[in-house]
Amino acid sequence: MTRQAAPLRAVIADDQALVRTGFGMILAADGIEVTAEAADGAEAVAAVRRTHPDVVLMDIRMPRMDGIEATRQILAEADPQNLRVIILTTYDLDHYVYAALTAGASGFLLKDVTPEHLVAAVRLVQSGDALLAPTITRRLIERFANREEPRPTATFHRALSDLTPRELEVLRLLATGLSNAELADRLFLSPTTVKTHVGRILSKLNLRDRVQAVVLAYETGLISPNARDA
Repeated sequence: MTRQAAPLRAVIADDQALVRTGFGMILAADGIEVTAEAADGAEAVAAVRRTHPDVVLMDIRMPRMDGIEATRQILAEADPQNLRVIILTTYDLDHYVYAALTAGASGFLLKDVTPEHLVAAVRLVQSGDALLAPTITRRLIERFANREEPRPTATFHRALSDLTPRELEVLRLLATGLSNAELADRLFLSPTTVKTHVGRILSKLNLRDRVQAVVLAYETGLISPNARDA
């Protein structure tokens, strides 16, 4: 008898009960199990520890602890391969998105997302992909990469030294917003080979997804914020 895969499990964190209920109904209708709801960041951290979901839908502005800090705490404790956070907000503001991505979130959605897009987003990030259009990622990083704030640059540079010349090339191009298909065309490689390179880059640098790879590429100076895809 064929064993069925376990359903995806999600935690929804939002200070509005109607939002939690609505999103929960959308996910449940598509077979995604909502293991817990949280009204603030502290409750979200506790819910993740208690129920071990695959994905967290995280609001940003919440009482007691905001979604950015909750994301940091959750991902600091989690296996980077087994948990993803999608930020949900009504505020389409760049600095929130950047803060969420640098905290380790794998995606960003506005709360007016369609039910179909919400479900697709949860399944996309759980599969290990990143939920943010490359052009948006690039715009955000370019705007904020040069901010004056401390970064563990030396540690990141040591990590980059583990990459092969080909992997460094793939990372540079990935950071300009190219998809796997575009990378394959540019480097005259098969999509499967590109996927392998990207997977090795993420593994060697201990990154969850492509968005974190883009952040690292800019913050280490591997690629300039003013760089353009030639």
